[in-house]
Amino acid sequence: MKISFPVLLPLIPLLLSQATFAQDDIPRLPWGKPDFNGVWARPYVPNMLAAGNGVSQIGPGEKPFTAAGRKNFDNYNPAEGDYTGSCLPFGLLRAMNSPDPIQFMQTENHFAYLYEQNTWFKTVNLDGQDHSGRLPPAWYGHSIASWEGDTLKITTAKLNGKTRLDTIGHPHSDKLVVTESFSLSDPNTLAYEVIVDDPVYYTKPWSNKRIFTRQTDFELIEYSCMENNKSLWEGRVVPPDYDNWHTYESEN
Repeated sequence: MKISFPVLLPLIPLLLSQATFAQDDIPRLPWGKPDFNGVWARPYVPNMLAAGNGVSQIGPGEKPFTAAGRKNFDNYNPAEGDYTGSCLPFGLLRAMNSPDPIQFMQTENHFAYLYEQNTWFKTVNLDGQDHSGRLPPAWYGHSIASWEGDTLKITTAKLNGKTRLDTIGHPHSDKLVVTESFSLSDPNTLAYEVIVDDPVYYTKPWSNKRIFTRQTDFELIEYSCMENNKSLWEGRVVPPDYDNWHTYESEN
């Protein structure tokens, strides 16, 4: 039996709504934006420049160092000054590269990173404005957020240059600009991409991608770097030498 076109007309809105639902099966907040709220497991990324295996991370697979970047990286020895062992803030990217879980808290106006690591946090205003004003450079920088469709983009600058990008020690200067992208592939899978742009230490911007997985069976726990940190108390961990942290003679 053939169905005439007039008979199909009332069904078109229903068919379209069902197709849209199938293509947009991600959780949303009442104001329509994707819902990133929750605790997320993430891969440990000790070397952001490594190509990776396409599962835990995808890095550039090369080292686009400037002369200053190459010198700084080659001369880095955490035994001669370990800021993380000294319980100083890890900085934005080293914290994002850590293996412990992270919780995102999202409202219509703010997006917050809650790091299990040392119970650190970072809050970003979602109005798209620069709120740093006269604030000094910071360990986690100052951020501006924007939406590109369902992708949240957070651009961070004014970092203090006192940290490293990752465990292996890739450097960054206070001219670093970081652009992070967050998007949901499905209700429990978050695609995370970060673009590193630091003209002091790298010849071009480069990116790293990885996947976060939403967790429903655990919460963040208390984390204190200072608790029982005998290596620091007894002098086996050397504080960082910030007077010689950068290779300024190669940066001009």
